[in-house]
Amino acid sequence: MNRTQVAIIGAGPSGLLLSQLLHVNGIDSVIIERQSRDYVEGRIRAGVLEQGTVELLIEAGVGDRLLRDRLVHDGFAVGFAGRTCRIDIKGLTGKAVSVYGQTEVTKDLMAARIDAGAKIFFEASEVSVAGFMDNRPSVRFTHEGRTHEFECDYIAGCDGYHGVCRRSIPQTSMQVFERVYPFGWLGILADVPPATHELIYSNHERGFALCSMRSPTRSRYYVQCATDENIEEWPDSRFWDELRRRLPAEVADAVTTGPSIEKSIAPLRSFVVEPLRFGSLFLVGDAAHIVPPTGAKGLNLAAADVRILYRALVERYRTGSTELVDRYSETCLRRIWKAERFSWWFTSVTHKFSDDAFAHRLQLAELDYLESSNAALTSVAENYVGLPFEAA
Repeated sequence: MNRTQVAIIGAGPSGLLLSQLLHVNGIDSVIIERQSRDYVEGRIRAGVLEQGTVELLIEAGVGDRLLRDRLVHDGFAVGFAGRTCRIDIKGLTGKAVSVYGQTEVTKDLMAARIDAGAKIFFEASEVSVAGFMDNRPSVRFTHEGRTHEFECDYIAGCDGYHGVCRRSIPQTSMQVFERVYPFGWLGILADVPPATHELIYSNHERGFALCSMRSPTRSRYYVQCATDENIEEWPDSRFWDELRRRLPAEVADAVTTGPSIEKSIAPLRSFVVEPLRFGSLFLVGDAAHIVPPTGAKGLNLAAADVRILYRALVERYRTGSTELVDRYSETCLRRIWKAERFSWWFTSVTHKFSDDAFAHRLQLAELDYLESSNAALTSVAENYVGLPFEAA
């Protein structure tokens, strides 16, 4: 029987970040991951980081490449009715966001953990967690044909929406809140310069569109599509044509087209589990909550969970106090629900839900009001740059 202080299920950014922060503070952990290292490092996800997330990565000792290569954005724009409304988040809040791909965050964290000699089991199968409600937590899994078992003090479920940790909790012990949206995002990645230097979220009668980027030479674009859309029916030429139709004219004219290097369809949902702690098991990131990608809150919410959990565990091991551990769920959920609200609101005013012309006019009226109200702009800016971690 092996022993560790914290067993972390999942080697995505939340699991790696938690392990790295615990390591910096002298706390031992082991990471169990069902996929290969190449798969984990190759997953393409969002790339807008709140200032708090940037500060947490620096605190973890993995901020050098981020600070060198990131794109700092002081604002973003919303397109509607053929025009754009720029939201000056720096001017309204004093803060900015950073564009730095989640893939790069994962690579930085992975390199730091490997360099430190972290115990990471890739391509683990038959993973199970037990004893977490009886103060005897353990993790069991198969790796390279051998069965391993770790006793631990705590288990961190950083294994995503489909992971084993949440599935191991009795349904009667938790409440699930969910909203599934009747559309998805068709996204492409292309090695072309971005249409603009900041993100543009566009409301159009044909559906939502987003202009984003990963670097000055790599762009990420999205269009709203049906959930059952066949990606094979979307050659690059069709995508570029549809994207430009949904953008204000001056933005559409600035779009540089090119061959896609990745193309995928992502469904949209809002999802929250309550509570987030079950004895010695904590749900973290996508295992606990999902937000639609509008506003880029997914990775940032996961980072907020990690910050709260790692500081609670540091206090527990240094002082013996379980006060922060006991408050983990309550503290996280306050911020989670505010991010869920913002992501839902932003989705509701930028996407096409039906052919109801009245509903579309209401969206335009709300965006027109946003453009004319400093109070409304400030509220959106505060949510976009990220609410405080503990005092949300």
